[in-house]
Amino acid sequence: MKPQEFAALHAKAFSATRAWSSAEFAALLQQKTVTWHGDHRGFVMLRTVADEAEILTLVTDPAYRRQGLAQINLKRGEQVVARAGARIIFLEVAEDNMAARALYDTGGYKQIGRRPGYYMPKDGAPVAALVLRKELKTT
Repeated sequence: MKPQEFAALHAKAFSATRAWSSAEFAALLQQKTVTWHGDHRGFVMLRTVADEAEILTLVTDPAYRRQGLAQINLKRGEQVVARAGARIIFLEVAEDNMAARALYDTGGYKQIGRRPGYYMPKDGAPVAALVLRKELKTT
């Protein structure tokens, strides 16, 4: 996928908040520590540094939600970073994003922190981010 395609899909999936630009995706994709998995329906983008990985974003086109794609992309992303040496994976999720929280809960992620006012919706009050963590199985 090209940076413009990542940005367009991100904008579709996160219409209530500021979507990432093509330039932001291009900059991320140039980093050797950043990887992604998915296709035009959805993707996960991750960064691995030493033995830790971070999910930068997990995106599913609204037209393809509730089909298991996020779970597939999440699992595949975890496998990729585990093979790259990551033993722990982190992410932030909006406190009010119940679908994503259920996905991460099912995937074995545990809350380790909370960042008040982290997300800024276009038409609403700031939303806290929950910081989640999971230990990865080494392969």
